Amino acid sequence: MIRQVTGTIAHHEGPYVILLAGGIGYKVFVARDTSEGLRGTEHPVTLWTHLAVRDTAMDLYGFLSKSDLDFFEMLITISGIGPKKAMGIISAASFETIRRAVSAGDASYLQKISGVGAKNAEKIVLELKEKLPKGEGDGASLKEESEAHEALLALGYSAKEAKDALAAAGKEVHGVNDRVRHALRAIGRG
Repeated sequence: MIRQVTGTIAHHEGPYVILLAGGIGYKVFVARDTSEGLRGTEHPVTLWTHLAVRDTAMDLYGFLSKSDLDFFEMLITISGIGPKKAMGIISAASFETIRRAVSAGDASYLQKISGVGAKNAEKIVLELKEKLPKGEGDGASLKEESEAHEALLALGYSAKEAKDALAAAGKEVHGVNDRVRHALRAIGRG
């Protein structure tokens, strides 16, 4: 198994990067946020990896932290969630957002993620509810974040812009209107 690779980023293309390590270029699939964070990086980086072996291919999936890798591996234990779908889920929403949705039992939030239907969303909530760490105030804050996200989409911002702006607004901001206001300020600064 290849569990960790340290090297330099040689190339970015869509959902993967080429990581040069020891004279070998590894094609490593990464989440969108990870790819964008690594863009332009010239110093060595370490990715925690999962090697997915199929009949026709062996794919490496890379993460900047062990906790992200652990979450990915929890997702792929769920029937109907393979590595590509799990990476799509992680690319669409942060671990913290998914954790809050699962803790609150909010399968409808997970259904908003491309590729996650009602059955898969219910399975994710059911199978991960006891495995994920608990947080405080999950239900109300998730609903507010979801409504603020929808408001930013209605204002014409992309899903990624809305997600990034809400993350920049911070978790200490409460109420849909305040979240949208802070997110718009964050977009204005960017």
